[in-house]
Amino acid sequence: MRIRTAIAAAAIFTTALAGCSPGSSDDKPSKPATSAAPSPTAAVDPAAARQACVDAVAAIAGDDSGEEPSEAVPAECQALGDSDYLDAVLDATRQSNQQGRDALQELIDEASEAAQP
Repeated sequence: MRIRTAIAAAAIFTTALAGCSPGSSDDKPSKPATSAAPSPTAAVDPAAARQACVDAVAAIAGDDSGEEPSEAVPAECQALGDSDYLDAVLDATRQSNQQGRDALQELIDEASEAAQP
């Protein structure tokens, strides 16, 4: 469980860094999309948007399907800056690790109760 979480966090972190690197040497700036809808998180409380991002990243890290996410950055995290996104990834990793520790402790407690006469 710990290894999967670490791998998922590393993959997300690497993907975030790769998304920040310059993709081409073309000097022309890219045109903004003319039909882009305003972000639904723009009017939302920044703390709530950050928590939504943490929850989305934690869901990816906790997914045991082995499939890679369809998006490099979850939609809930699009409104966050790079620093806030990386902080959210760390918080999600902590959250996922805590859930794993809690589940392990429950199993230990159940085994301990079952071993007692």
